[in-house]
Amino acid sequence: MAFQGQTVLPAVRGMKQLERLLELPYEYLVLLDTHIGQVRPIVELIRSRGKKALLHVDLIEGLKNDEAAAEFLCQAFKPAGLISTRASVVAKTKQNGLIAIQRLFLLDTSAVEKGYKLLERSKPDYIEVMPGVLPFMIAEVRERTGIPIIAGGLIRSGADVEQAVAAGAEAVTTTDMALWKHFAGRA
Repeated sequence: MAFQGQTVLPAVRGMKQLERLLELPYEYLVLLDTHIGQVRPIVELIRSRGKKALLHVDLIEGLKNDEAAAEFLCQAFKPAGLISTRASVVAKTKQNGLIAIQRLFLLDTSAVEKGYKLLERSKPDYIEVMPGVLPFMIAEVRERTGIPIIAGGLIRSGADVEQAVAAGAEAVTTTDMALWKHFAGRA
């Protein structure tokens, strides 16, 4: 079962959010917007609490989002997985045996079609569909690729979470602490 049945993947942007999140019963969490110098202590803190970090490579300040960065993160910090828009980062993450999540931005039909071609090459473990409030697109991407979906972006209510899951998403990422608390009993 994906993420041990956890349908909400809390995404944190700072230490205050992380401290609050560590008190909740989530096993997997997403680390956004950090600095390369903070990655090791944050991942170690998360691990010390029995939780697993998914690092968003593109949002780590001071680190280029390329294959070398992915290799470094996988080897030096050993998170549960990496998230990126870049196919080369996803491929390197898979080579290292970690969860590889490719972000797909649903900007327009052309972007979606280009995304499908990219996904054929990268073959991620999961696709994070952004924005995650388009149930019909969650269903389409899941059906067309056969790859499990995570919905993210613009998730503002419990109904948004439920609709994304009903459309076929395995999980939903959100920075909304109220939603973390609301769904914590299901973690």
